[in-house]
Amino acid sequence: MDKYKGVKTFDELLEVEHGKIGTESRNIYEEKAQMFIVSEMLKQARKESKMTQEELALKAGTKKSYISKIENGKGNIQLSTIIRIFEKGLNKRIGLTFL
Repeated sequence: MDKYKGVKTFDELLEVEHGKIGTESRNIYEEKAQMFIVSEMLKQARKESKMTQEELALKAGTKKSYISKIENGKGNIQLSTIIRIFEKGLNKRIGLTFL
């Protein structure tokens, strides 16, 4: 518990738990967090479109198992594939922000 002494913000907590920005530990955490966000966005968009994973896969030109992997935050996805799934499969535009 001593390692949390003086921690007042979420950013400080992240540093204690995963290291400073740019460290390997922090990069791994950030990558997993981003994958979780993408997986939840895909799941929500698919459900709002009232589509099954199989229907989305067919429309996006991929496999149901791949859609399932993404929605469960597993595997490695290429940016071009995620764009195709959202734009062709769900008829949604995707935007990127680099910080």
